[in-house]
Amino acid sequence: MRVLHVISTPGPGGAGHQLRLLVRRLPHDNEVVMLAPASRVPGKLEDLPGTEPAADGIADALRAEGARVHRLTATCDRDPGAIARLRRLMLDGRYDVVHTHLYRASVQGRIAARLAGVPHVVTTEHHLGAEVLEGRRVSPAVRALYLAGERLGQITIAASPAIAGRLREWGVPDERIAMIPKAIDPAEFRFDRRLRAATRARLGVEPGVPLVGGVGRLEPDKRFDLLIRAIAEVPEACLLLVGDGPARASLERLAVIEGVADRVLFAGAVPHTREMLCAMDVFASPDSQTFGLAILEAVAAGLPAVYAACPPLEERIAARAAVRGTHRLSSRDRESLPRALRTELLCLAERGGARLPGRAVSSRYDADHLAAAVGRLYERIADRPRRRQIIAPLLAYRGRSGRFPLPGGNVRNA
Repeated sequence: MRVLHVISTPGPGGAGHQLRLLVRRLPHDNEVVMLAPASRVPGKLEDLPGTEPAADGIADALRAEGARVHRLTATCDRDPGAIARLRRLMLDGRYDVVHTHLYRASVQGRIAARLAGVPHVVTTEHHLGAEVLEGRRVSPAVRALYLAGERLGQITIAASPAIAGRLREWGVPDERIAMIPKAIDPAEFRFDRRLRAATRARLGVEPGVPLVGGVGRLEPDKRFDLLIRAIAEVPEACLLLVGDGPARASLERLAVIEGVADRVLFAGAVPHTREMLCAMDVFASPDSQTFGLAILEAVAAGLPAVYAACPPLEERIAARAAVRGTHRLSSRDRESLPRALRTELLCLAERGGARLPGRAVSSRYDADHLAAAVGRLYERIADRPRRRQIIAPLLAYRGRSGRFPLPGGNVRNA
């Protein structure tokens, strides 16, 4: 089976790493297209130098796994040129399945796949916020364009129950949604003492200083502000924030206001979090809306973790099998976070600084499970009778918005 994965240029972590884990394990002939903004790559179809370090790292890893990686330009969500170039690649490649990832790639990839006559089209929704979708506001036009594209596919994989629920709210039928959770490869996060020492030295953290860490895009809804305020109440510790985003400047100002600027380190975005997790002593996630993939990675790295939300860990609590060294914060107690940090640092001192063993939360969140579930889905849709639904969904979109997202804006292009 020939599979073409189409993904918008990924940032660090997230969808790019999920794709890497999937492609490594799928027993198919996989190729990948990365859609990059026009300001970063020329508008032609070929392998090109990276658009950013994170995308370069993922592309290099995919190539190392034997996947061919293409790059092409996409200037906006409705880019007729990008759709035409994707269609050309799909016609030349004779793919059995097109699998799209992230909003822009899903909109353009599904249209191109149907125009190219690709038999089967699958989409994975890695992120689907209520108000913001991968940096764009969820307006009626954004939702209408998404739903028009969704009708051109066969099934959408929701990477969490929350995403599945939001798809239903948007009007996607239950039978067109499959819930396959995000996953990690625990072996990628194994603790290494020498890596810890080297990373802390590079960050300027003394060997005996307790280091609390958080990982994620620096956005207001991630609530890293709570973590900065909490570290002000834990005077013996430093805080390491790994990631970048629009809230970084305000978080740096908050650290100054709270008087902890000398104890808060901003590492920026990194291609892989293993070395940063090795450097930490306690992991904290104050985000109450997250799936908690970074928390699972921290637990696999042998870190104690305090968190506001993490469905996989909450499943273990409900089953009366809580994971050692994890603590859920109380949403009604503002002192819950600083108190939990102090408790974990006391436990660290009692262990003499020893690391906890790496723990796997559940095989359901293992990368092997992810690939097996996606592989079964491919087989299932391949067994269905093929139905060509090209014109009607696009006309429905045109009727709602008055605009048509194909090259030339004419229904004859279908």
